[in-house]
Amino acid sequence: MNLDYRNLLPQEFHSSSRLWIYQSNRLFTIAEVLRIEEILNPFVESWQSHGAPVKGFASVLFGQFIVLMADETDTSLGGCSTDSSVKMIKFIETHFQVNLFDRQSLAFIVKDKIQLLPYTQLAYAVENGFINQDTLYFNNTIQTKAELEGGWIIPVKNSWLRNRIVFKPVTNP
Repeated sequence: MNLDYRNLLPQEFHSSSRLWIYQSNRLFTIAEVLRIEEILNPFVESWQSHGAPVKGFASVLFGQFIVLMADETDTSLGGCSTDSSVKMIKFIETHFQVNLFDRQSLAFIVKDKIQLLPYTQLAYAVENGFINQDTLYFNNTIQTKAELEGGWIIPVKNSWLRNRIVFKPVTNP
């Protein structure tokens, strides 16, 4: 699986640009991604905060994550502009019959595919070898472009999950 997504991000956006990641409970089809992009692009082009244009970016990454970014170096986001983005995401959620707000579903790369796991099944997955401390995890809690570039897809041992999982020590045969 090719994990190189950084070249898809806008280079001209400041590293402190605000970021939201919405994880779908399923992979979108190619046709759905194209239709979602047709919703995202006009939204970010007309996104405003208190009448001023917001420098925005949105894209579907890995066919399963909607990434929304706002560079606030010129225009700060207000509550209404944030609400408008949530309304747009909820429209996508309803239109495509997906769940984009389930923060209890965790995404990992297992056997070269994105696999979703309910948080409540985390201990079971570790005990049964489904994931280990080196398994790559999509850390959707990140909040800036800099974090997206350097801390989105990371080993479990480098994520906030490390404090919630007990890994058995590795023994050499």
